[in-house]
Amino acid sequence: MKRSTGASRRRSGPGVWAIIGLAVLATGLGWAAGCGSAPEIVSKVASGDTDAVIAARGLTPDDVYAAVKTFVPTGQKDDYVMFSSGGHSGQVFVIGVPSMRLLKVIGVYTPEPWQGWGYSDETRAVLAGGNVRGKEINWADTHHPALSETGGEYDGEWLFINDKAQARVAVIDLRDFETKQILNNPITTSDHGGTFVTPDTEWVIEGGQYAAPLGTAYASIDKYAEEYRGMVTFWKFDRQAGRIDPDRSFAMELPPYWQDLCDAGKLVSDGWVFCNSFNTEMATGGIEEDNPPFEAGASQRDMDYLHVIDLKKAEELVAAGETVTVEGMKMLPLDVSAANGVLHFVPEPKSPHGVDLTPNGEYLVISGKLDPHVTVFSFEKIRQAIADGAFSGTDDYGVNIVDFDAALEKQIELGLGPLHTQFDDKGYAYTSLFLDTAVARWSLGGKSAGSHGDPDWTLIEKIPVHYNVGHIVAAEGDTVSPDGGYLVALNKWSIDRFLTVGPLHPQNFQLIDIAGTGESMKLLYDMPIGVGEPHYVQMIKADKLKAWEIYPEIGWNPLTQSKDEHAVMIGEEKVERRGNTVEVWMTAVRSHFTPERVNVRKGDNVIWHITNIESAKDATHGFALPGYNYNLSLEPGESTTIEFEADLGGVFTYYCSEFCSALHLEMVGYFLVAP
Repeated sequence: MKRSTGASRRRSGPGVWAIIGLAVLATGLGWAAGCGSAPEIVSKVASGDTDAVIAARGLTPDDVYAAVKTFVPTGQKDDYVMFSSGGHSGQVFVIGVPSMRLLKVIGVYTPEPWQGWGYSDETRAVLAGGNVRGKEINWADTHHPALSETGGEYDGEWLFINDKAQARVAVIDLRDFETKQILNNPITTSDHGGTFVTPDTEWVIEGGQYAAPLGTAYASIDKYAEEYRGMVTFWKFDRQAGRIDPDRSFAMELPPYWQDLCDAGKLVSDGWVFCNSFNTEMATGGIEEDNPPFEAGASQRDMDYLHVIDLKKAEELVAAGETVTVEGMKMLPLDVSAANGVLHFVPEPKSPHGVDLTPNGEYLVISGKLDPHVTVFSFEKIRQAIADGAFSGTDDYGVNIVDFDAALEKQIELGLGPLHTQFDDKGYAYTSLFLDTAVARWSLGGKSAGSHGDPDWTLIEKIPVHYNVGHIVAAEGDTVSPDGGYLVALNKWSIDRFLTVGPLHPQNFQLIDIAGTGESMKLLYDMPIGVGEPHYVQMIKADKLKAWEIYPEIGWNPLTQSKDEHAVMIGEEKVERRGNTVEVWMTAVRSHFTPERVNVRKGDNVIWHITNIESAKDATHGFALPGYNYNLSLEPGESTTIEFEADLGGVFTYYCSEFCSALHLEMVGYFLVAP
């Protein structure tokens, strides 16, 4: 929609200003310095004097435009949904756009009591899938969520998220927004370039990060070049089962460079995968021994290596048995990949942190943190160079290096610290600039050029953000058909943007309007994120999500997505003792549990099945059992099981921990543990 000018907005009549004024108040914009008191402003609104409210608060036309652009009236819903990594919380945040309202926190790698995540047998089993060498891990550093795709478009069915700290991947079902599977990568200790999906979600790509001996073995650091390796893992996703199949998955051994972000080819480049890397110097640090620190040793060379992987050829070699097995994982050896043309390198500006494919899959945008340019490679040129043998040599491990000039399409100077790039529907690209703390808008060229009328491969404008931006996301901005309209900058610092809440400041998601073709980008909204450090986001059209409002039938098991064999119906409630085992079949409904008393002896093994027999929307019940570390969330129709030893004697009240009705406080029972 074409935006009006500031002058025309100032000339708007009282009726328009009345609507705008109410919208401004509803968005909760901060009080302007020197404005009237809250009672005075409320009084003016009550009298319909919204023009005076706007004047009293010192709001500019841009402020008013931002308020109206982001305001979603009560009862109405957002146009888009963002899925954000939850950083060190180990979870995923679900955020509406343009309202920037937090809609949900999905429990993934860390127990989440409100949702009962990690407090039933089923969810504990999922969390145990992420144990590392038998050790329970109860935190994660989530980085790159990836929505499932069909034909290179988000389909709204599944979400994947990695854990950089422990090299894990998780599968989330977007029918109920719950995690169904967690896998630990057995051959490495960390990842970063995960998770990314191929255009039809056949593969979930997990790129590595810091080189280490494969299979978590030990090798002295002075054997780095010989014994340490990088990796990329291709997890096979079975869409029908809704699970990754480890037996059909495989990894590729890579040189001991530090692999970073990856992106899957699409359309013309479908079947190929691209991962950048840094520390091709193979620095090993050791400032305590007077060696160069990593930050200097890993950034000495002018170029690092873009990894170009022919995934189809890799699949053929794996099917032919050209693999070795490391800790139960099939792995394609480095020498096999190099000899068969599966892996090639292209020199890229040093310390790259982003590799992003244009919507048509033809161009690769590379951002080197220490280079003010973005470097654009042509996929066709890379493929032709490989076919022609246009190599500038090999690396120390025998991998052919494509000549830089043979692959290069263009370099565009954008500013300091380019990191990540997204795309819109008008032929523009957007790149975050960490050191400039800005987002650059630039015009694509070649086969990706749009109808914007600007010169190809040209910087158009920059907008400052607050502050130190990392990733950015545009609406469906990494698919074959971006939407444009909105962009969000994920800023690591907020400094002066919000109230001081102690030395640890919130991070800042800033919503930016990119809808206008010939107009400047405009900052719309600051959203503090008080759980850090969110890393990456994907934004999908809300109408693509088909989440359930209640489970399909009473007694549903969310893990198996089918009726639970232990589901309890009305009239089936009971308590049975078999030797030292006490088994409970319980129902929950407004406003009581049945049974209301459970008697056991200290030391008994207790198996407790609970079914929420409600079928009304949002009729969730909790089940809290203090002293035994349980708090379950039972959504309408859900059935779950807990099992524990009654090792604490005494009397414990179990109660509904989700306010459910006027008689919520009466929804209680006694768990009596006799000596």
